[in-house]
Amino acid sequence: MRDLDSHQRLGVIMLLAVICGAIGWVWEFIITEFQGGFSHLYVKGGNFLPWINMYAYGAILILLVTRNFRDQPLLVFLSSAVSCGIFELLTGCLIYALNDGARYWDYTTAWWGIGNINGWVCPASVIAFGFGALALIYFLLPRCVTLAKYTPKRTFLAFVTVLFSLILIDDLTNLLWKLSGHPTAIDYYLSKGWHKL
Repeated sequence: MRDLDSHQRLGVIMLLAVICGAIGWVWEFIITEFQGGFSHLYVKGGNFLPWINMYAYGAILILLVTRNFRDQPLLVFLSSAVSCGIFELLTGCLIYALNDGARYWDYTTAWWGIGNINGWVCPASVIAFGFGALALIYFLLPRCVTLAKYTPKRTFLAFVTVLFSLILIDDLTNLLWKLSGHPTAIDYYLSKGWHKL
């Protein structure tokens, strides 16, 4: 990232947030379908688009936390596992408190959720965050940096700005609709016959 200017760095961060949000959606799709026995489509995340903001914002957190020691994989793994575990726990508590006891995930019902803290975080999820951070830092980040370097700057920035803006609009729309009592993305997918796990 040091070879890039500040605009390109921001573009790389936005692109990684979009990619990780989409990867998170695919990951959750696989996990929920496996848990549900592949009998129904299950709602993943809380957005209209196929991405999950927890994974996107978690990727940004990992990039911030590891910026000074990316040459040390063990430290990347441990710091990311701990920081993302805390992030998941705090986010789960906040959602629960602000949404009348709503839970967007619950590890108490998962067979691999052993040792969970009130269903919001568990050792398996923390370990997954650590491995995800290794993939992010050593596989995705270098490729996004290369893309930023060799794509005309304006083209790259326009592309990632449009992608990231779609995500922000999706998030903001859901928030505003929820606050005003309109159906959210979850309500929409449930009305189309999808299920909650």
